[in-house]
Amino acid sequence: MPTRREARERALALAYEREQRVIGVDELLGEMPVQPDAYAMQLVVGVEEHQDEIDAIIRKFSEHWALERMPAVDRALLRIGVFELGWVAEASVAVVINEAVELAKQYSTKDSGRFVNGLLGRIAEHLRGAV
Repeated sequence: MPTRREARERALALAYEREQRVIGVDELLGEMPVQPDAYAMQLVVGVEEHQDEIDAIIRKFSEHWALERMPAVDRALLRIGVFELGWVAEASVAVVINEAVELAKQYSTKDSGRFVNGLLGRIAEHLRGAV
């Protein structure tokens, strides 16, 4: 059974591919020989189901940054993080933010870790009342 960290990394890959190919989760998962683990599935399905709400939250807190101009990996990580913060009650704020930051540092630009950290921190304060 994969760790939550591995599930988040897999969800990032799926969310990125879904956006780049402009397809739904059902179509994307239907093409896979092996289904992702349950938590990765929960994340990508949840992001798709709540994407309008999630994007509205990101837009509200991303001062001077249009969602469409953000690096695609950052956008995917932010969507996953906001979904966890807003819809997965048992997800720890610190863990969600820290893992999103680490994935941003690994897969995106040199400034992405700091950007993702600041934005998810503000969003966590709004959604959960604490950071």
